[in-house]
Amino acid sequence: MPSLKEYKAKLASLANTRKMTKTMKMVAASKLYRTMDAQRKALHYAEKLQDLLGRLAASVDHRAHPLLQKRTGAKKSLVLLVSSDKGMCGGFNNNLIKHVSRWMLMPQQLEREFTFSFAGRRGWLFFRNRVAVGRLYEGVTQRPTPSDALRIGNDLQRAFISGEIDEVFIAYNHFNNPLSQRPVIRKLLPIEPHAITVGARGIHEDFILEPRSAELLRALLPKIVDFEIYFALLENAAGENGARMTAMDNATNNASKMIRTYTLLRNRARQASITKELIEIVSGAEALKG
Repeated sequence: MPSLKEYKAKLASLANTRKMTKTMKMVAASKLYRTMDAQRKALHYAEKLQDLLGRLAASVDHRAHPLLQKRTGAKKSLVLLVSSDKGMCGGFNNNLIKHVSRWMLMPQQLEREFTFSFAGRRGWLFFRNRVAVGRLYEGVTQRPTPSDALRIGNDLQRAFISGEIDEVFIAYNHFNNPLSQRPVIRKLLPIEPHAITVGARGIHEDFILEPRSAELLRALLPKIVDFEIYFALLENAAGENGARMTAMDNATNNASKMIRTYTLLRNRARQASITKELIEIVSGAEALKG
């Protein structure tokens, strides 16, 4: 049985751990509320942008812009994997990594030549020795900004337009709520026509536009790619903070349970020590009497 000193050291360590995990939970909760607010605002902007592009796309030949052109027999595919830079967020990164690994082994994916770029170190740490690695973007997933998305979008669009890659996918955790995140993989490039016309109202109406609709589309298409990257970063950031908050809450509860268990064991050890000392005193007194 461990000594009282060992129990006290263990309890002190558990108390420090509980204090740390509780603090991390509060920090994650604070960041979660900020990212959820940014996500809600971005969602409203996305709906308006999709509606505008849907109206324009209906009257434009989809071969008019390189970002709309689908490559026949596309084989060179780039996957932008959005994960977190840090751990301690439960199965947040592992679930996405497993989902992407299974997706790569599906029959329709076997003919593709995959290259991966990474937003966040955790995905890079897993795949760096397993796939061809493009670029690593660090420091863009915890507090994403439009400039981060613009930098990533420029690299992806440049590689696609130049013919270096034939299609681009983006993989990230979709934020359902603080307790639930769902891994998703979406095609980012080429932009599918249905992706910008779905839900559009009155797309066959006749508008007088200045500049012309094709020119507007050429100006807006790169922006929608950048925005989709930004929105994925926001979704991932909200999911990461939600997962970390949940993980730290569970860790705090587990530490509290262990503290109660070790406190009981320490009290039993103390009681056993006191009982032993009393027995020794009584035995010594009886020996003196004899």
